[in-house]
Amino acid sequence: MFKYRVINHWDNMDGSVERGYAGNSLFFKNNKFDYDKTKIESYAKLLGSIGINQISLNNVNVNSVSAKLITEEFLPDLAKIAEIFRKYGIALLIAIEFSAPKSLGGLPSCDPCDRAVADWWKAQTDIVYSYIPDLAGFLVKADSEFRDGPASLGRSQADGANVIAAALAPHGGILYWRCFVYNCRQDWRDTSTDRAKAAYNEFFPLDGKFAENVILQIKNGPLDFQVREPLSPLLGNMINTREALELQITQEYTGQQKDLFALAVQWEEYFNSPVSDTEILADICGDDYISSITAAPKSCRIEAICGVANVGDDKFLCGNPLAEANLYAFGRFGQNPHDSAKAILSDWTKNYFGKDIPEIAEMLYKSKNIYEMYTSPLALGWMVTPHYHYGPSPEGYEYDKWGTYHRANHTHVGVDRTSCEKSGTSTGTGYTEQYHSYLAKLYNKPETTPEELLLFFHRLPYDYKLKSGQTLLQYIYDTHFEGAEGVKWLIKTWQSVENKVPADVFEEVQKRLSGQLENAKDWRDIINTYFYRFTGIPDEKGRLIYA
Repeated sequence: MFKYRVINHWDNMDGSVERGYAGNSLFFKNNKFDYDKTKIESYAKLLGSIGINQISLNNVNVNSVSAKLITEEFLPDLAKIAEIFRKYGIALLIAIEFSAPKSLGGLPSCDPCDRAVADWWKAQTDIVYSYIPDLAGFLVKADSEFRDGPASLGRSQADGANVIAAALAPHGGILYWRCFVYNCRQDWRDTSTDRAKAAYNEFFPLDGKFAENVILQIKNGPLDFQVREPLSPLLGNMINTREALELQITQEYTGQQKDLFALAVQWEEYFNSPVSDTEILADICGDDYISSITAAPKSCRIEAICGVANVGDDKFLCGNPLAEANLYAFGRFGQNPHDSAKAILSDWTKNYFGKDIPEIAEMLYKSKNIYEMYTSPLALGWMVTPHYHYGPSPEGYEYDKWGTYHRANHTHVGVDRTSCEKSGTSTGTGYTEQYHSYLAKLYNKPETTPEELLLFFHRLPYDYKLKSGQTLLQYIYDTHFEGAEGVKWLIKTWQSVENKVPADVFEEVQKRLSGQLENAKDWRDIINTYFYRFTGIPDEKGRLIYA
């Protein structure tokens, strides 16, 4: 079990929700607290029932209004909502702005090594705890996507975190410091640059430099909540630093709660994925999971799981009634990372509908694979519509500055992230070097890389043969056709349970599945046509691909 099981809302105080697909904020409206107390009580009870024990309400992308949550302008209101969650064993966190000493305190700088800055943080934190004595602590996003941070001042991430952690320490508070730090102004022409390497390069050299009450909050993968990517090499490998695993419950890249995608299936894979040569993520979350493999002592310190919330004020809480299974799954895995996705989805179905409906549990279990087939086979990511992140756009990010490339041309596709050498010249970005030796060796060769991650780690010709005997290109064609057919199966199965579910739930899910079918057809036709036009290689099965 994770010691801390945390929900991160990305709610803005104007009432909007960043990457929210279930209506507006439960807590805020018109830049103030504005909520239905009965609804918040119900929500807190639900979270408590699945084991959540900490929650942040405001967006990590703190703005000029939400920055004031740590001031007496909003602390009385925050204390009232803390009282509601407290009854269900849930403590509040506050997302804060790194530059608050300057923007709120009027100091000339927010340099973490400035004594005046340290004094300001201490004084302001003392005020916060005078209103909420059991506050869990603060959450910070710094030096990321145009946000202020210590790097811009010539200081390290540890410098930036520790000054705030020192202010929290007398109160027993925790500082969650997000590791989503990368250069979002990259040059696509420079193939040696690799966004996937950024977090490890920034934080790993600082292992042991962070204060004891700092927990580094690390996204599950090295990029950004993609449908398929490997586990971040930071996870479990900073043995002298406390860590948290960050997952995205809200479905930013996984269908936006329009398309069905059971995250439990994806997360089950994470919890059984290797992160080092002696450990598995499930193991470092608790049990002696691989004692038969190694007797090496466990020294990793992943003790928290943080999930970006998928709820709002929608009638169905998560927009799509079936998306509530993802919130439930997060809580279940937080309590037991060895849990089974099938069991979780079956239990959620029984709980939600009050009876066993195996057809719905099967839909949920298969939905992840269906979505992956028509969007991101072989970890071919970043073909989504820019900024919106829903629907296909093969080159939407390809020449942009966000470091999100697939580098397809008429002969090859994928990113070479290996550290192999051929003829004395490095062929890749060297990202694989961030993993322990046995994983680096595995990922460095296409034939030993798990095929579901093939194009994440390798740049390959379209006629590359997979273990099935298919060429890489034929596999891309096949999966996009099969994925669209899979959505038709979802619709047919859902229609078969019409008399087993409430009418309003049936109608809402039916509407969303119909939209998913159109989306899947778009993915199928646009991506297959994209590669056909590039290569001139037809589908060997003669199916319709547009010239």
